Amino acid sequence: MLDRERRTGAGGTLDRVLSWGTLPLAATALTVTVAVYTALVALGNITDFGTNQQFVRHVLAMDTTFKDPDLMWRAIDSHTLADIVYVAVIVWETVAAVLLLTSAWLWCRALGRSGGADRARRAGTLGLVMLLLLFGLGFIGIGGEWFAMWQSENWNGLDAAIRVVTLAGVTLIVTHLAKD
Repeated sequence: MLDRERRTGAGGTLDRVLSWGTLPLAATALTVTVAVYTALVALGNITDFGTNQQFVRHVLAMDTTFKDPDLMWRAIDSHTLADIVYVAVIVWETVAAVLLLTSAWLWCRALGRSGGADRARRAGTLGLVMLLLLFGLGFIGIGGEWFAMWQSENWNGLDAAIRVVTLAGVTLIVTHLAKD
């Protein structure tokens, strides 16, 4: 058992370890997690273009939904237009990934120092809001509701979108709670 001085004294090992248990460290860890995830998603969409290209085409065409005549007028059958949408998604993800990787680097630099967290927070906020717009508005709102993606057994990305919105939202909250 550690004596009181080693546990609570200045420079004690436990104190040094516990000093890392801060909101800035949590903000750093969460930002790194979202940054790496987003970078891998963007890289996967670039290197395996065809897989999610088919996903976007099917969602926009609404060809695996219930085919309700009151909704089918919304369908977009143009592969060219669907591919433009898909490339725009990849560009958006890539920009968000770059912002989040920059933020993660800035958070790492700011750990243990006063100042510096504001730049990390601002870069991260931009990237996180981009993810919230893409996955919240784009996938959940437009894809899920307007194009009735929720009706498809095979081309339904709502669960994945909800995971990203949750992770990005929690990260955004923690980064704004973290002070220098």
